[in-house]
This record gives sequence, structure tokens and C-alpha cells, in this order.
Amino acid sequence: MTSSELPLGRAVDYPRHYDPGLLFPIPRAVGRSALSIAGDTLPFVGHDRWHAYELSWLDGRGKPMVATATFTVPADSPHLVESKSLKLYLNSFNSSRFDSADDVRARIASDLARSAGAPVDVHFGLPPMIGDEDDVVDLDALAIDIDDYGPPNAGHLACDAGDIVEARVRSALLKSNCPVTGQPDWAEVRIEYRGPRIDAAGLLRYLVSFRDHAEFHEQCVERIHTDLVARCAPEQLSVEALYTRRGGLDINPWRATPGSAPPLAVRALRQ
Repeated sequence: MTSSELPLGRAVDYPRHYDPGLLFPIPRAVGRSALSIAGDTLPFVGHDRWHAYELSWLDGRGKPMVATATFTVPADSPHLVESKSLKLYLNSFNSSRFDSADDVRARIASDLARSAGAPVDVHFGLPPMIGDEDDVVDLDALAIDIDDYGPPNAGHLACDAGDIVEARVRSALLKSNCPVTGQPDWAEVRIEYRGPRIDAAGLLRYLVSFRDHAEFHEQCVERIHTDLVARCAPEQLSVEALYTRRGGLDINPWRATPGSAPPLAVRALRQ
């Protein structure tokens, strides 16, 4: 698949009518092959949670309705949904009439499931904002020198095999670039693990080394999870990135050790 085939990389007309054909699936295998992940047995569990802030349609009498919504796509689906195509698809509801809000929800769930190749959970509303977290270490407070901005450098990762801990850390300094348009993607990354203590300075340098890297959101999170497992062999690992919105959408990929429970759904301040 070339970038010219993606709706993200070219001008498109604003949709005037409901059109599920606007959704553009991308095989997850494309990004996973670069991480030597192949086949149906994944080394992680996870999901991609989308927040939609600009959802509207017409009721049976033509009156506009508005809503927010959350879509959760399982990480083991064969396809991810390209972001601009999702935006265009949601915009196609704007001038179309539907019998009820539940009809809209059901159509979105069915259309996204067909595109992703797996059941997709859809409900109206958004998760709450992150509250106070005294037990989360803020990596961004570290006073360290950094001069590596890409490509992602797992060589920065180091751990102390003699010091087994349970830890939660965060950084708002994760930035990568869209592989098609080159536009920046910003995120807060949240890592929770049990195992050898990961060197905080090295972890922050590693996350910053994504700064000039071009890769989709979902693939960046899978790369972070894969590199941490390879370098530090944690017993349990959870990696979630809360990306800022673009075009009324934000995405929050989460990957974790098999058997892990999903994290509490929340939104970061910048979302």
C-alpha cells in the first residue's frame, strides 16, 4: 500500500450523505512486520479507543442532533481504521436523517466492525478527565540532557535486574509524525509495569527519540511495548498513549501483557 492510496494524503470532497464506504481499513500486519510480529498470536492484548467530539445527524423531522462518542477497536482486529477516513465517515452523518440516536450508534458499530474486521464497541459520551495521581512518576520533571530525536532508539533503555518493582510512570513528551502528511502527533504516554526497575532517564530519552519518527499512533505504541519487553523483560507491562485530537477525533492505543485488564478509560488534560 502506498501513501497515494490513502485518503489522508489527498484532497477529498466534503461528504453530503451517509456513506460507510468512506472508511479506509489498513492491515495491521503492515506495521507489525517491522517489529517481527507475525501471525495470529500476538505478544500483547489491547485496544484502540477513539473519542469523537464532533458527531451530528438529523432526526426524523430534520432537526440537527449532536453527541460525543467513544469507539473501542480491539488490537487483534486484522485492520486499523485510518483517521481521516473516520472523520469523513462521521461527517457523512451530518445531513442524513435517522430514526433515533440508537440507530446512529448501531450503524457506526456495524460499519466500524466491518472495516476493522472485528466487533467494535460504540457508546455515546466520553471518559472523565484524569484526576490526581500521587502514585505516578512524572518523567518530564527529570533535569537531563537530550540530543536524540530519532529514529526510535531502544538503546537508551536500561534496567536493574536486581531491583524488582511495581511502578507507574508518565510523560507528555511523546511526539511522532504522520507517515503520510508529516504533521505532528502529540501524546501523553502512560506506562505501568512489574519487573526490573527501568532507568527513568533512559526511558525518557527513548520516548523523545520518537520525535522525528513517522509512524501511525497504534504502531508507535506497539513499538514501545515491544522494545520494553525485549530490553527489560517485565513480568507485566501496560503501555497507553493518549493522543491529542485532530479533526474532532483523538485516539488512545493501549497494549499490555496477555491477561492484563484494560486500564480505566480517562482523558488527559490536552484532550
